[in-house]
Amino acid sequence: MPVPSVYETSFFQKFLAYSGPGALVAIGYMDPGNWLTSLAGGSQYRYQLLAVLVIAILVAMFMQDLAIKLGVVARQDLAQAIATQVPTPVRITLWLLNEVAMMATDLTGVVGTAIALKLLFGLPLVYGILLTVADVLIVLLFLHFGIRRIEFIVLVAILTVGIIFAVEVWRAQPVPSAIARGLVPSLSLLTNHEKLILSVGIIGATIMPHNLYLHSALAQSRRYDEHDPAQVTEALRFARWDATVHLIAALIINALLLILGGTLFFGKTGQLSSLQAVYQGLKDSTIVGALASPAMSWLFALALLITGLISSITSTLSGQIVMEGYIHIRLPLWQRRLLTRFVTLVPIILIGWAVGFNDHTFESLIVYAQVVLSIALPFTLFPLIHMTGQSPLMGTHVNRRVTAIVGYGLTAVITVFNLQLLFSVF
Repeated sequence: MPVPSVYETSFFQKFLAYSGPGALVAIGYMDPGNWLTSLAGGSQYRYQLLAVLVIAILVAMFMQDLAIKLGVVARQDLAQAIATQVPTPVRITLWLLNEVAMMATDLTGVVGTAIALKLLFGLPLVYGILLTVADVLIVLLFLHFGIRRIEFIVLVAILTVGIIFAVEVWRAQPVPSAIARGLVPSLSLLTNHEKLILSVGIIGATIMPHNLYLHSALAQSRRYDEHDPAQVTEALRFARWDATVHLIAALIINALLLILGGTLFFGKTGQLSSLQAVYQGLKDSTIVGALASPAMSWLFALALLITGLISSITSTLSGQIVMEGYIHIRLPLWQRRLLTRFVTLVPIILIGWAVGFNDHTFESLIVYAQVVLSIALPFTLFPLIHMTGQSPLMGTHVNRRVTAIVGYGLTAVITVFNLQLLFSVF
């Protein structure tokens, strides 16, 4: 959409004009992988891992800012930028790796949606998983509205999920002083091995490759004169505001999940082995006492269904960006959606037939999907920092030395943490 002139509109009007891409990206920070790690963190350590959530979102903001800068300044998404600077074998390898990452992202949405359908309507998991193929119709319906309306729908979804968890946390009556203490990092995050592993899981579930590809493309969806330095700077400024606001919303929702787990399930980790266990626990007075309510469990399942369905939109758009950027193939979005979903369903169905269609099996798939994303992440972060450090590409907006040092340093730390996560899982 055209962006109004700086001389004719207020800050708030401009913010609304640029606002939207951040909402689509933020939904990726609220998938079932985040749900599991946040709830597990709360049930095991109460509010102590809130600091980890804050750190994870701050790192995500840094990386998303680089993706925004690449899109706004270079007018290229990350896949396009990488494809122009690497030899064909590397380009094809990166494409395949990222396709697997996109499917891992899609897998969490499939499993989350299927579990939500089971909780809400009693639909067996296998039927719920197969029914997710039909969500292509939902995606097509949303995409038919245009990107601006999609952004609005996603924003409404985020607000709905946020309100649901705010109500549940309010009813749970957490201790504010304990929450405040949890926001302060403690040395035990590094010295306690189990706490460190869970912290790494939270960071790994927060920062995902598809969000960076998606944001670098969506940042170009606003109209401005790319040859006018003032307009480019303004576009960067408001795109950053958009990302910051929506990522803070994602932080709040994940924090609410962790607080919910820490308030109702702390010291009862045996009662929090799965998303279904949380659903059952929220209405079981022997677990959460007088706070137990069918309405709380129903709202929990509804929020899970909303995030599972909405994530289908972002995974479809991200997959299209990766395919078109790396190998220059553009499929109609409905074909891309069906391709991704069918390829995602094959391992799910095979595993289900082999070991049984049960909650534990499929929620374990979410954990392994996070492992796949952890493997793919360095192959996204290192090129992103490199590309935004190229003067011919970025001009005056090229990364400063301190930005490059911080970026490479954070990526190295995340890589080491993710390797540790891999060892702990296997």
